[in-house]
Amino acid sequence: MNALPATTPEATLASARRTLAIEAQALRDLEARLDDTFAQAVDMLLHCRGRIVVTGIGKTGHVASKVAATLASTGTPAFFMHAGEAAHGDLGMITAEDVMLAISYSGSGSELLTIVPVAGRIGARVIAMTGNPSSELARLADIHLDVSVAQEACPMNLAPTASTTTALAMGDALAVACLEARGFGPEDFARSHPGGALGRRLLTHVRDVMRQGDALPTVGPDATLSRALEEMSAKGMGMTVVIDENRHPIGIFTDGDLRRLIERRGDIRGLTIIEGMTRAPRTVRPDALAVVAAEQMDTLRLNQMLVLDENGALLGALHMHDLMAAKVV
Repeated sequence: MNALPATTPEATLASARRTLAIEAQALRDLEARLDDTFAQAVDMLLHCRGRIVVTGIGKTGHVASKVAATLASTGTPAFFMHAGEAAHGDLGMITAEDVMLAISYSGSGSELLTIVPVAGRIGARVIAMTGNPSSELARLADIHLDVSVAQEACPMNLAPTASTTTALAMGDALAVACLEARGFGPEDFARSHPGGALGRRLLTHVRDVMRQGDALPTVGPDATLSRALEEMSAKGMGMTVVIDENRHPIGIFTDGDLRRLIERRGDIRGLTIIEGMTRAPRTVRPDALAVVAAEQMDTLRLNQMLVLDENGALLGALHMHDLMAAKVV
């Protein structure tokens, strides 16, 4: 194995700064070049009645895959199609209602030049993203977006570096412009990301995480403290709800209430639950967002909160541990 050439931390940092400076300048140049053509491309994407088919090959293929994912997750239905696979059957996924976004820095890749005319004959519109406005791909497209760079960050000016950065940034600009035009908000984003933290926060309601049925500790107002403690131990919520004959809560008895009652009364064996419970417990509706309930519980320093229906009847109860297990907090 050949020995690595000698280097220094200073030389390494200088290389990194040079790369970042070149790519930052490429993005500034891209911003300065934006014109009405970009607005036309966004308008075409917004009025697409099918899907946005993003395609490329090699390094720009990786960029295309990310651009498709960003579009799809921000309200513009899209998917990635590998240009090489498209020429061998995957073009069958394209319809006349679609828009193809073809990415190639040179604009002369044989795979794209093979499939773009076919997509056009199918009836799909084509947006090309290249670094050469005079390229064949740019001429074939309905709209061309110029992502050219003065130089690559690669010292040999060969490896796609600054050029892939500008292509990726242009894809992000298209996605964000479409997002804003559609009025796509946090709840829309959450529906596209149900498994993520934002999705859990915006899509999880109280009814999804509350304890209910047999898992809910309840006693009547005449229950002894011994009976209440049995219920609390069996259900493991650190409390029991005190309900009337119509299942309306008249109070709550928690571990904290037990400690305070012992401090006040000493011997509590002969007491009933109504003598130690906290009246008018905090409540929430089942359709409230779990994260809002969690914030209220945190502010009020509560571990539990009761869930009532529109008539004030008990439906369930929240426990902070359950909210944490559901990754709402």
